[in-house]
Amino acid sequence: MSQIVEAQQRVPVSLAGSRLDQVAAELFADHSRERLKGWIKSGALTIDGHIGKPKDRLAGGEWLQLSATLEEQVRFEPEAIPLAVIYEDDDILVVDKPAGLVVHPAAGNPDGTLLNALLHHSPSLANVPRAGIVHRLDKDTTGLMVVAKTLVAQTSLVEQLQARTVAREYDAVCVGVMTSGGSVDAPIGRHPKDRKRQAVHASGKPA
Repeated sequence: MSQIVEAQQRVPVSLAGSRLDQVAAELFADHSRERLKGWIKSGALTIDGHIGKPKDRLAGGEWLQLSATLEEQVRFEPEAIPLAVIYEDDDILVVDKPAGLVVHPAAGNPDGTLLNALLHHSPSLANVPRAGIVHRLDKDTTGLMVVAKTLVAQTSLVEQLQARTVAREYDAVCVGVMTSGGSVDAPIGRHPKDRKRQAVHASGKPA
């Protein structure tokens, strides 16, 4: 069942110069920054009645008006799946994801995922979007994943990932004998026909 969300907040002068999406996350802390961004883009969250952009800078004193429809979220069930927790405090936890474990529930994997395991390990994660997961690893990839335990921590981690101030390293195991050396300096994206493979693609990301 859908829920209508309506609220308004005045931008304090102390936040003058800040981006609209940052201010919205501060003033409407009950909602994730990603959701607020979507509402800004759709016009559900306006500045003095006008549609803005997430990156718009505010002067302070403006009124932010929110009038949006909050769709009912799919409820995922906690599952007692063993987790290798490497580190945990009040804000984050770091888990060592094993190969074979899917991160998010999807059509082919509705349960038995890392998200289900996290909800069992820490029930309060039900109050954080995606149970605090801010990045992903493929099913057959093993490695460390940082999980946010609060909305504040989630917002901070997402910002750091977007700003690339967090470094991530990957190791790959190659089987066989390399006959010659070389490097690939080209954009990498999903293979146009085989969705499970990556390939050099014009619309891919620099690699």
